[in-house]
Amino acid sequence: MKKNNFVMKGFAFAALSAICYGTNPLGALHLYAQNYSPETVLFYRFFTAALLLFVVILAKGSHFKISFREFGALVAFGFLFAVSSLTYYASFKYMDAGLASTLLFLYPLEVSVLMAVFFKEKIKTWTIVSIAVSMAGVALLYRGGDGVPLSTVGLMLAFASSISYAIYMVMANRIKLQMGSVKMTFYAICFCLVFLLLYSVTLGSGLPPVFTQASSWGWGFMLGLVPTVLSLIFMVKAVKIIGSTPTAILGALEPVTAVTIGVLVFGEVLTGRLIAGILLILGSTVLIAAKRK
Repeated sequence: MKKNNFVMKGFAFAALSAICYGTNPLGALHLYAQNYSPETVLFYRFFTAALLLFVVILAKGSHFKISFREFGALVAFGFLFAVSSLTYYASFKYMDAGLASTLLFLYPLEVSVLMAVFFKEKIKTWTIVSIAVSMAGVALLYRGGDGVPLSTVGLMLAFASSISYAIYMVMANRIKLQMGSVKMTFYAICFCLVFLLLYSVTLGSGLPPVFTQASSWGWGFMLGLVPTVLSLIFMVKAVKIIGSTPTAILGALEPVTAVTIGVLVFGEVLTGRLIAGILLILGSTVLIAAKRK
């Protein structure tokens, strides 16, 4: 009985991790409504998260020392993190956040393709089936809830976010840094902040302005805590208890949460065709997650 309860706790952690990450649109869209740019919103999200993770690492008694090899890898992780986050948040400007979150969830399929192309991992029949099913899902999503074709820019941004996150996942798996997930994420976020500032100053809206409303600080803190720090902590706990495969499968709750928030909070339209497209994409990625060992 105790073992079953322990396993159930692992599934609960996995579900909570996915649900927490799915709340990204909740804070982002509220801050967009206050006329803040994606790079500004992300700056406050990751700045808050970095401070919180710093406290977590101190509380665990861990050290912050990294080697030169780890430094190079973490800079690369930070760059990919910045690209994926920027394109993901920018896509909210061009399409419903729920659909953008669903397209981001294509990354397990892209991981399989990258592993096959660059590391000669054999593509199995179920991988081809999953890719075909996901493409059918994307085709159904191509026209939004109002029947108007989705923005090409929005689609490109969502796909760019998905593929850059897939590259991040492949690199993290192949390099295998000898450090915990919390410490690795802390440094990746710190370097991500550097790249976000560089982008903001050179190509974006300039230096992030100081929030002037209490609600802005509240949403910024929420983004740093819930979809970033809490999502990571719950994921680490889940993987330790039930392993990476069940945790990845329950990751399907991420876009489900984002879609629910979009419909209930922001009035995004959800038709039968969109539901079918979302289910096809989720089904294809869950199949990939279940088959990858």
